Amino acid sequence: ETATALREKPLSGPVRVGIPDEYVQSILPAALASFSQRHPETQVTARCDFSVPQLAALRDDKIDLAVVYEGYSEEEVEVLAVDPTVWVTSIAHAQHLRRPLPISIYFSSDWCRDYALHSLDQIGIDYYPAFECDTSGGMRSAVVNGIAVAPIARSSIPPGCRELTDDDGFMTVDNARVVLHRNPAGTSSAIEAMAVTLRDAFCPLADKRAGF
Repeated sequence: ETATALREKPLSGPVRVGIPDEYVQSILPAALASFSQRHPETQVTARCDFSVPQLAALRDDKIDLAVVYEGYSEEEVEVLAVDPTVWVTSIAHAQHLRRPLPISIYFSSDWCRDYALHSLDQIGIDYYPAFECDTSGGMRSAVVNGIAVAPIARSSIPPGCRELTDDDGFMTVDNARVVLHRNPAGTSSAIEAMAVTLRDAFCPLADKRAGF
């Protein structure tokens, strides 16, 4: 009942939300636009960044809500969905058949080293960095244009591309959880309504995972 009331009651005030680059072109734009239309008196500010800077912004009271990627932990958190990272290739260009394997990686990324590259090392695939960038959009572009294969969230695989599975000799890079964090400094009705909106936006992804 509370969630329904927050969806329907006109609200006002600022709402600052941090979102991952992976969902800027998929899950979140429509949700944020719908929120602004339902609550025109609110001032929504969206911050697109990686998880670590988002959490730092939350601690520094620069944002109210942060949607971030996290691995498994004992900490009690609100998990919106599980969205594994997988290796992705262009169907037309089939770069996954080349050896050494041309891959796209993030600049100076511990995650790339500890998860993406480690997954290739585990299965004994020789690779080289064919494309380096700092956004998931750059990763997707590298795959679509046949420059390299790339580690991409399963829900963000571009059209014309596909996941590389066990049948292709690849393994899942990680089983990242999409987690919602809140600013401990305080909240408001508008912020709580945004939290409901974000939860609703990820429901299809969460349901798909549950039925997988």
